[in-house]
Amino acid sequence: MPAEWEPHERTWMAFPPPNATFGGDDSITLERARNAWADVATTIAGYEPVTLVADVGQGAQARGLVGPGVTVIERPIDDAWIRDSGPTFTVNGPALAGVTWVFNGWGAQPWASWDHDTLLAADLARHVGAEVRPSPLTNEGGGLHVDGAGTVLLTETVQLDPQRNPGWTRAQVEHDVHAQLGTSHAIWLPRGLTRDYGEFGTRGHVDIVATFVRPGLVAAHRQRDPAHPDFEVTRELVALLRASTDAEGRTLEVVEVTAPRSLEVDGDWTDFSYINHYVGNGFVVVGTFDDPNDEGALDTLGRLYPGRRIERADGRAIFAHGGGVHCITQQEPRVGDVS
Repeated sequence: MPAEWEPHERTWMAFPPPNATFGGDDSITLERARNAWADVATTIAGYEPVTLVADVGQGAQARGLVGPGVTVIERPIDDAWIRDSGPTFTVNGPALAGVTWVFNGWGAQPWASWDHDTLLAADLARHVGAEVRPSPLTNEGGGLHVDGAGTVLLTETVQLDPQRNPGWTRAQVEHDVHAQLGTSHAIWLPRGLTRDYGEFGTRGHVDIVATFVRPGLVAAHRQRDPAHPDFEVTRELVALLRASTDAEGRTLEVVEVTAPRSLEVDGDWTDFSYINHYVGNGFVVVGTFDDPNDEGALDTLGRLYPGRRIERADGRAIFAHGGGVHCITQQEPRVGDVS
């Protein structure tokens, strides 16, 4: 699996359908979600091709929001977190491949539906002529990050979740992940952010906590307010990352990115994170939160990704439904241009 910062052929996204998290057909929550997703799609389309998957019969609505710069195709879908339900694209020799993890609604969550989404990854892989590589592991794309040089980040409460992979051991998970992604070394985090264990959480996706910026360098979420439970959580996770080595034996360098100051939304702890950004051809899309810490985070990410334009998105409108910018995007690597 190439690193996210390597050249893309396109970005994949999905158009929010009416469901338990977005709301009904005429709800203001669904309207806001669709507008937020469309804003991200049109921003990315200024840099690379974007294909937006709309549910059957909803293509015209999607096209009306994104305009002609984004390709819209119709497929049956249950949700719009294509990082998780879409294929994890890899390069298999000179050809593109799509890993199709088993998808069961983030550990068979009671609110989730996945009859359609469990078939989506193989469908999209075939759509672009990629080899379909089925995995027996129940997993999601937001549950991993790679450096493109042999190292993968994983989380114990995701890949070892008894509602995802009952009875699996670390060794079994690593064997399949390495076989699918071409990695050789896994760094395991014990858990994710606090709110990610709430009703609409993923039980610990790593892409809201930490991300590779380049081999040997990780950006990590850091909550600075002792009143928030993630103060201790992120302190422990950052310490673990700093004590970790990658596939080349290098001790990781970790850059902490301070969380927004907002601590609660509607009585629940926030999991607002600048780490859940998306890197593409010449750009980085970052969710912002109308927060005093936005500018500092954008400055930090600008230094971490020199030569790429930092683009803002409304992070609040996306996080309101359970994820961030990275969760709603999936890169398809450009075959022949990966290092």
